[in-house]
Amino acid sequence: MDADQVIYIASRALEMVLIISSPLLGAALVFGLAIAIFQAVTQIQEMTLTFVPKIVAVFVFAMIFASWILHTLMTFTTELFHSIPSMVNGG
Repeated sequence: MDADQVIYIASRALEMVLIISSPLLGAALVFGLAIAIFQAVTQIQEMTLTFVPKIVAVFVFAMIFASWILHTLMTFTTELFHSIPSMVNGG
C-alpha cells in the first residue's frame, strides 16, 4: 500500500462523513434558523426553545434517513473490503 492509496481512502472516508452527516446538519441548520427568526420576531429569549426543537428535528431526520445512511456506509465498506486484495498485492 502506497501513499496514494492511503490518501484516496482517507479522502473517500471524509467524503462519506460529509455526505452522511449532511441531512442531519441541514435539518439542524434549517430548524435553528427558523427558531432564531421566530425568536427575533416575537422577542422570546428562552434558551430551551433553541435546543429542544433542533434535537427533536435531528432525531426525526435520523430516523427518516437511517436506512439511506446505513446503505451508504455498507456500500463504502464493501468497496473498501473488495479493494483490500489489490492493496496488499500492490496492484
